[in-house]
Amino acid sequence: MALNLLKRYNQLLELTAMNEFQRKKSLRGILNRDIANNPNFMFRRKQINPTPANGQDSMNRLFTHLTTVVTDKNTNKREFDMARSVRLHWIKYHIEENKRDNMFVFSVEEPMGTRTYIYDKVEEYVIVLEPMRKKDEYYLLTAYYLEGKDKARNKMMKKYKMKLNNVV
Repeated sequence: MALNLLKRYNQLLELTAMNEFQRKKSLRGILNRDIANNPNFMFRRKQINPTPANGQDSMNRLFTHLTTVVTDKNTNKREFDMARSVRLHWIKYHIEENKRDNMFVFSVEEPMGTRTYIYDKVEEYVIVLEPMRKKDEYYLLTAYYLEGKDKARNKMMKKYKMKLNNVV
């Protein structure tokens, strides 16, 4: 489990041999180090926060969004997602904009509001931020590995073509 704390971009975390308890403990260690206990977790000098939820711990909610995927849209049921989870430690690396090549950072006006995307085209990895309305900060909505229909439809490059003039 501690070995995962040594992993760097673009290595993948080692989770397959772990049971659910060990896996959550390892992933929570990454989340705590990189996000929850990191006072400098900022994108372009703007603080990043988990999205608040009524009656729910916002950091637990964020952890769920970063390590699971919706499997039933009717019930909003979520299940563990290996592809997201093994890349959890990539979030901080991309938020700090350590990678410059083949990176697309842009904002788009969407039906649910403005979203800012950090898209690593080579690794097919996406981080989604939402600018806060009343503060000069962001919410971290999710991060995921592009696969399936989203990848096949070139979803991110279509969004990029509709980008705003400035990153919000």
